[in-house]
Amino acid sequence: MQRFEGRIGAVTGAGSGLGRAIAIALAAEGARLLLVDRDAAALDSLLPLCPGAIAVAGDVARAAEMEHAAREAMQRLGPVSLLVTAAGILGPTQPAVDAAEEDWDRAFAVNVKGTWLAVKAFLPQMRQQGGGAIVTLASAAGLTGSAQLQTYSATKGAVVMLSRSLALAHGPEGIRVNCLCPGSIETPMLAATFDAAGDAAERAARVAQFQARYPLRRFGRPEEVADAALFLLSAQATFLTGVSLPVDGGRLA
Repeated sequence: MQRFEGRIGAVTGAGSGLGRAIAIALAAEGARLLLVDRDAAALDSLLPLCPGAIAVAGDVARAAEMEHAAREAMQRLGPVSLLVTAAGILGPTQPAVDAAEEDWDRAFAVNVKGTWLAVKAFLPQMRQQGGGAIVTLASAAGLTGSAQLQTYSATKGAVVMLSRSLALAHGPEGIRVNCLCPGSIETPMLAATFDAAGDAAERAARVAQFQARYPLRRFGRPEEVADAALFLLSAQATFLTGVSLPVDGGRLA
């Protein structure tokens, strides 16, 4: 299918994990993309997989860098009507009360402020066109607490509420905002979660503990999250906005 032929999109956090999978899937269905990530080398490796795409290395937590990315998209591709805010970090893995202030602040800067700044940068281009579609990336940990990932859970809960509020505010402008809440997906971030458990035995115990939570008895694949993202961006979802969609193998059922 070519559901996005002629559409211009932007993907933050495109260098790895879910952002990379979503970018590749969007490009395969015809979208021309602006790819944003702090890792310039990762963007260079992604460009051949996304025909017609351009890349801008930048930090989503810095307003000037997101505004620059939005200008590059407008000048080199045209106005963006599709936005995926996939940039995110794990943040501190110790209990929230033991986290260093700078680590707490950085997690909120990337995961929450970065989502806000991306929307702030690209939403004016959607207004010019009379509409658009935004998919934010939160987590199943943003819908329920997490004893292991307390700071991360807090940031993703904020993304869920921001997304719902944006949907209410901008629906009258024809701009849909939906939020994906993945469970444990086979990405570098999930590997980092397990590595933080400790030695090999502790890591294996955490893997087993996490996997046991899923009725499907496995972790998800990035491509499965990408499929959900593309649905929410597509014409098949034009009456969906304000949704916080778990892609979690039944974890929250």
